[in-house]
Amino acid sequence: MVTGGGDRGGPRVKVKWPVTVTSEKGSMEGVTLDLGTDGAFVSCAKPLRLNEVFDMIITAPDQAIEVKAEVIWSNIYGPDDDITPRGMGVRFLKISGKDRRAIAKAALEHLKSGEMDPGAFEAFQTLIIDPDEVAEK
Repeated sequence: MVTGGGDRGGPRVKVKWPVTVTSEKGSMEGVTLDLGTDGAFVSCAKPLRLNEVFDMIITAPDQAIEVKAEVIWSNIYGPDDDITPRGMGVRFLKISGKDRRAIAKAALEHLKSGEMDPGAFEAFQTLIIDPDEVAEK
């Protein structure tokens, strides 16, 4: 399933990939509930505070993806259930083009296996084009 952009930059795909968050307070484990090339929702027991910047490693199926991210919303004190899971929405501040393409490629594969939104499919497909391949043609 894909969620739309809303106030987020681009489409998201619902995948559960393990993450390790490292901040000034130490490190903690979590899992993505949705993920895009611009950010993610990270389900975790003790979400960080709004505007906190941290390093995160996302363990994708074929590789580890390293990003610097910022908390743009956080569910620290609310309920922790299926409707409002405990966690935080994060925006990627720093991510390599290679890692961004890896997320887009994995999301595209995930979309191919289920119900597909043509707009999200096209957005992710565009993101996996290697700029070096285009320049060579």
